[in-house]
Amino acid sequence: MTQPVKILAFAGSTRIASFNKKLVKIAAAGAKAAGAEVTYIDLLEYPMPLFNEDLEAQDGLPDTVIKFKTLLKSHQGFLIACPEYNGSITPLLKNAIDWASRSEPGEPPMALSCFQGKVAALLAASPGGLGGIRGLVHVRAILEGIGVTVIPQQKAISNAYQAFDDHGNLKEERQIQGVQAIAQKLAEVTAKLSQ
Repeated sequence: MTQPVKILAFAGSTRIASFNKKLVKIAAAGAKAAGAEVTYIDLLEYPMPLFNEDLEAQDGLPDTVIKFKTLLKSHQGFLIACPEYNGSITPLLKNAIDWASRSEPGEPPMALSCFQGKVAALLAASPGGLGGIRGLVHVRAILEGIGVTVIPQQKAISNAYQAFDDHGNLKEERQIQGVQAIAQKLAEVTAKLSQ
């Protein structure tokens, strides 16, 4: 029997009541239903200083970066819900990617060990009418540029303040099905590419 693929699920937000944290948890249920082993993390628990190469040269990679990189390396797929800031990626998510892209001792420069050969699916939720779709273009470009295969299917939930109920669930069943279908596709593609 083959081992289930491992998918790391997280949102590019540390806000406690983040719409994107709610969204990625709904998606994670879809990946689990497809047979994947899913690990959800909150980036709030992995605080990282603003990337600075001088800081890296002086102190090495922060412990939280090492822990985050270890998680990325131990999973074949990533399920990422991305808030949109001014039409682009959040500083939090960009900073986490930038730190994780740095080589650890013993790795060659630009090894990108936690990104090369991985597969990702992108989602977004936003109070705005476009649902964060503009930011996903930038996240996709960044991830593909460092070796991640990003599946074409994606989902953006607009008017997010109305889309979720008090328990963090999407109100519309078709929205739930759409989000979970993307996560299921991620699990399928990741399984095929991991063989």
